Amino acid sequence: MPEKHERRFSVKDVLKVYAVPLRRHWFAAACTLGGMIAVTVLQVIAPLYYKQLLDLLAAQTGARIAWPLITILFILLGLNIAGWIFRRIAQFGVVILESKAMNELAQSAFASLLEHSYAFFTNSFTGSLVRRVSRLARSFEDVGDRFLFNVLPLVVSLAGIILVLFIRSPWLGGIFLAWVLVLMTVQVFLARYKLRYSILAAAKDSEATGALSDALSNDTTVKLFTGTAFERERFNAISDDQERMRFLGWRFDEYVNMTQGFLGLSIEFILMYAAVLLWQQGVLTVGDFVLIQAYILTALDQLWNFGNNIRRIYEAFADATEMVDIMNLPREITDAPGAAALVPSEGKIEFRDTVFAFGDGKPVLSDFGLTIGGREKVALVGPSGAGKTTITKLILRFYDVTGGAIEIDGQDISKVTQDSLRGAIAFVPQEPILFHRTLRENIRYGRRDATDAEVAEAAKQAHCYEFIMKTKDGFDTYVGERGIKLSGGERQRIAIARAILKDAPILILDEATSSLDSESEALIQDALARLMEGKTVIAIAHRLSTVMKMDRIIVIENGAVAMSGTHSELVTHEGGLYQKLWEIQAGGFLADDTEDVPQESSE
Repeated sequence: MPEKHERRFSVKDVLKVYAVPLRRHWFAAACTLGGMIAVTVLQVIAPLYYKQLLDLLAAQTGARIAWPLITILFILLGLNIAGWIFRRIAQFGVVILESKAMNELAQSAFASLLEHSYAFFTNSFTGSLVRRVSRLARSFEDVGDRFLFNVLPLVVSLAGIILVLFIRSPWLGGIFLAWVLVLMTVQVFLARYKLRYSILAAAKDSEATGALSDALSNDTTVKLFTGTAFERERFNAISDDQERMRFLGWRFDEYVNMTQGFLGLSIEFILMYAAVLLWQQGVLTVGDFVLIQAYILTALDQLWNFGNNIRRIYEAFADATEMVDIMNLPREITDAPGAAALVPSEGKIEFRDTVFAFGDGKPVLSDFGLTIGGREKVALVGPSGAGKTTITKLILRFYDVTGGAIEIDGQDISKVTQDSLRGAIAFVPQEPILFHRTLRENIRYGRRDATDAEVAEAAKQAHCYEFIMKTKDGFDTYVGERGIKLSGGERQRIAIARAILKDAPILILDEATSSLDSESEALIQDALARLMEGKTVIAIAHRLSTVMKMDRIIVIENGAVAMSGTHSELVTHEGGLYQKLWEIQAGGFLADDTEDVPQESSE
């Protein structure tokens, strides 16, 4: 199950993330903001001239008023042209602002994800993380559009309308202001109340995406274990929960619309009734009825959408919160302040009283001590769960030790940069996962500035050149998601070619030949021998062909070094763990270099 990060909705946190691209593109933001304010102010001013026009028409007729009427018409034309110009400025500004901001937010979210640790990704669904990155960018567009084209014009328009109505009559202004405050308060309260459904819906959406990704990426397993019906029922259960959250949210929207409709009918009747009374007293003119009606229609249109826009903004914030939470999540593995680059020389590795436990508190290593000499080649053997894979992951700083230290050439790896540490280590995993890119790009990942000739040479040394050249597009062949178009052995050889190209001083092999058949293994043993030459090598191994090439075999049991020596020394040690492993698994574990055993599970 994916790790459950504590969710806390905070508009402030989201706005801090939004503020970064806004500060960078302040001119486009200013043009958009200024343009929309100007457009709204002109829309408030225009009805004043329509009022004057109607008053002139009601008061007089004939040629004597032709020029005043024409003047007002030209003023209205000028206001409309100015409004068109300012709207174009605002529209072009928002196009520039949102396109650049969305791009930068997506890049920032992706960069933030890459900074998280190995443990973070092992506890998270990849599909959900991808969805969260896209949601953050989309949420900026949603919030930006609704604020700039709905909320901002509403605030400016209402301020102008209330001011004009107060000037015409304090009673009209007061009634309208009170109605606006009541309606907006109700809408904000309802929008915040609905927020719980929005957050739950966003979480269910991520869960549904993760379930889809998890099932589809394991399609072969689903088919092999006849899990189609099970996976369908599992996804349907999550989808049904998502539908329930969606239904509750939409039903709530209808309650809001019903409330808004009632309040809208009320204000129109009350204001027009008050206007009639004031007209009878000679306070208002006929033109004021046009002014009031125009303002009521404008306000109702904008306020009707206000609650909807506020809810959509909160929903966008809820969508963004999932990614912002991850961006604000403390990094599990970080470079120490002022960390220097690792300067490897001989490649000597030392574990000094190392202590390590996973999050559940169960110790894996306790006061673990081990020294691997520079350019020494050692094999780690032992029962599954003994801690072998954990040892290699600690060297790579996929996890940080909870006590003691690990040093490479006398340098504490917790005090050097992660990039320099991992740059000094080539790692060939038990189950290589490739990018959905070309064979050339996958091999070149070992050294991204390598030439095509160097890539080809590495492929030859790893004995994958032969099968590459048999493909239709050669090195330009795409390998499929996670390298699914290749066999296990082919993926393993690509991974070895990548390590050959990297040519790091320290080499870690985690069952690097486990996926190879006997013929492929025979081809690659000489490549591994050349790869290991002059390097410090740590190999987690079961095969005799790998173990016998090592300078020393280290037997790991219960997170400690149980025995250490050559094969001939250890196998004759009466009652020793290595001898027991040799005898028990004489047919496969270490006795026969042409047979495999079940692969060690991740520790």
